[in-house]
Amino acid sequence: MANSNTDITKESFAKVNLADTESEKITGESVSAWKDALRRFVTNKGAMASMIIIAAIVLFAIIGPHFFGYDIDDQDVSRANLPPKIGALTWIPAFNGYENGVDIYKEKNVTKNYWFGTDQFGRDLWTRTWKGTQISLIIALIATLADVFIGVVYGGVSGYFGGMIDTVLQRILEIIAGIPNLVWIILLMLIMRPGLITITIAILATSWLSMARIVRGEMLKLKNQEFVLASRTLGAGDGRIIFKHLIPNSIGMIIINTMFSVPNAIFFEAFLSFIGLGIRQPQASLGSLINDGYQMLQIHPYQTLYPGIIISLLLICFNIMGDGLRDAFDPKLRR
Repeated sequence: MANSNTDITKESFAKVNLADTESEKITGESVSAWKDALRRFVTNKGAMASMIIIAAIVLFAIIGPHFFGYDIDDQDVSRANLPPKIGALTWIPAFNGYENGVDIYKEKNVTKNYWFGTDQFGRDLWTRTWKGTQISLIIALIATLADVFIGVVYGGVSGYFGGMIDTVLQRILEIIAGIPNLVWIILLMLIMRPGLITITIAILATSWLSMARIVRGEMLKLKNQEFVLASRTLGAGDGRIIFKHLIPNSIGMIIINTMFSVPNAIFFEAFLSFIGLGIRQPQASLGSLINDGYQMLQIHPYQTLYPGIIISLLLICFNIMGDGLRDAFDPKLRR
């Protein structure tokens, strides 16, 4: 039996003098979908660290080639195959200018330090590495623009209108996707020289296909929603509905897929340059630098090391940041 001292009576409660409208007010802060996604992205330590690393690489790609005043093709065989040397870090074996216990700089009477060393033609690898990073980032930018301006529009029109238009556009897409990227490059090389323009055309021809499929699926899912019917009832045209309502509602998927297409484009360019179908001398990309260094790998491994580290960081960081954006924009994946 309950103790009489703890019995609940009418006098135990006091009425709060609160207006009826007060109970209907939202006590919590109103947070938009974009602000909520940003907040969750910022709390993702891996994604934030990846974004900082990517920003640092982009910054060095812009200012790095101007550090020492060398051009990308400044050759001097008297300084060929110099190991990396940084004056303030000579206590670290990797940056003391020694190779097999011999001070190569003293042996060749070289007074300047080369932070990433030099290649077999005496060209500064610091300058060439960051110039090559520029090329790889330009390729990534081209892939991003192709995704946004070709893939989004193509997929949006195909999914929204449906019917015969969708059938024709999808058959065209399947024909393009049925031709491997390497075949595209070989066909282009029959009429063009290998280089940045050839790779750009190959990327513009094929990189947007996955984006078009994703946007088409989003259009098919959203076009019968109530807000689309309301917009059409108010007199909105097809173009306004697609670009003002449907695509903005698919922006999360678009951003996520774009972030994953960037490392694919960088790897595609590096692969082509490595097998000799991409950037040609005297220009450089990360792939061509790795190819050049691969020929000297057993004798001078540093010539492959630094381009390899940068391209690995780019691929890993873009993928981690893409995962972070996916977690941020998809509430179902919220941790």
